Amino acid sequence: MGLFDSVIKGMFGRGAAAATKAQPDAPQRFDQLKEKYRSALEAADQEQIQFYNMHMDGDKLFVKAVAPSEQARDRFWSEIRQINPNEDDISTEITVDSGRSQAATAGGGSQSMETYTVKSGDTLSKISQQYYGDSDEYMRIFYANRDQLNDPDKIKVGQQLAIPPDDNA
Repeated sequence: MGLFDSVIKGMFGRGAAAATKAQPDAPQRFDQLKEKYRSALEAADQEQIQFYNMHMDGDKLFVKAVAPSEQARDRFWSEIRQINPNEDDISTEITVDSGRSQAATAGGGSQSMETYTVKSGDTLSKISQQYYGDSDEYMRIFYANRDQLNDPDKIKVGQQLAIPPDDNA
């Protein structure tokens, strides 16, 4: 089991709640496609690609992310094409921000990130609600801090978390 097994438990990001409401079977389909594209998602994780959204969009797995380099993005695309050359059940928006490359290696994102100190009773969902107005955006915070977080459900009081800017604002 890799990082992806313990982390991506369900759909997340903008559009996840709407997908679940619009399609009652979306969580089951999500799990099927997540398993189908496991090697591509693990490659993306190894390349420090930061995921912002992963949910169902109709009958397709929708992935929105930022890659630290064109090579990282291309490796992800190569894995997808090996699994499904038609790409008829996946939709991706992968941008490249080479400024994130060094920060991603250190576990962060761009230099304009704010820092948040975890308090008693905090969860990534709660922090996400505070910064983005949407608790489903918690994975953005998780991926920006994976140098110190192994599970989005396990944060500790006193931890300093990098908060990525709201690119969708």
